[in-house]
Amino acid sequence: MATVTRRTFRSSPHRDAVATWATISDLLTRTNTGAQQELGIVAGIASSVIADKACENSPIIVSCEGPQTRIYCIYDDDAIDGSDANEDVLGFDPLKGDWSISLPCEPDDLDWVQSALKQKGERITARDKTETKKQDTMNSSQGAALEIDLEGLLKP
Repeated sequence: MATVTRRTFRSSPHRDAVATWATISDLLTRTNTGAQQELGIVAGIASSVIADKACENSPIIVSCEGPQTRIYCIYDDDAIDGSDANEDVLGFDPLKGDWSISLPCEPDDLDWVQSALKQKGERITARDKTETKKQDTMNSSQGAALEIDLEGLLKP
């Protein structure tokens, strides 16, 4: 059985879609600065998906050699309140090894989002948010061990 981790980020009106993607990117690249550029290149596209509230009920799925990370966004009063948010750092590198990110997307926008992402690279893709969640656990199910960043865990 694969390990899945969940994070929930406060979006509009607490922070705009661009700032939400920047915060998500910071979490994902905290231990993998090499991926910062790849996530930055798709910032406009990802922000559009976030602004459409596609991440409210369908997660951004981050797959790697370790646990899978599912990222949701909360909006409106929930974003202001923030009690359902969990933006804590992860105890592992969510972009370890051969990683990929799947963005949920409104069905009407799927074609242009997929096309735009394909022009930027191969690791970040889009899927219809109404489809059953496809769990990319192939790498995780091959017995990858969880590595805990003790130094990061013990920092105040």
